[in-house]
Amino acid sequence: MPSLAYRRIFRLDCLLTAIRLLHTAVWAVLACSILVLPVAAFMRRFGWTLILTAVVVGECGVLAVNRGRCPLTGWAARFTDDRAANFDICLPTWLARNNKAIFGTLFVVNEVIVLWRWLVQP
Repeated sequence: MPSLAYRRIFRLDCLLTAIRLLHTAVWAVLACSILVLPVAAFMRRFGWTLILTAVVVGECGVLAVNRGRCPLTGWAARFTDDRAANFDICLPTWLARNNKAIFGTLFVVNEVIVLWRWLVQP
């Protein structure tokens, strides 16, 4: 029978893995929302662009309320002492470190494309 300490460590590892997978899934939805914006705009599906924009802006609100950090980061921090840029998400370190700058810039550029397509006649 495994020791109590072993079972506790195993449980913490499982919880951290679950948080990392959830965080990665949320990130993937947001990243896809940003990347699909210009596609929806060129297809003139502005209802979809509004929904995708609302999803991303909602996440920005969550980050703003949490002082720029995802709540899942704080939750994951309870289960490990690791503080690498990607300790809480299944992304390469460079992407986890630069995530907000990369996808923030893409979001702004893609929103300009949406606005341009909306204002231009079909």
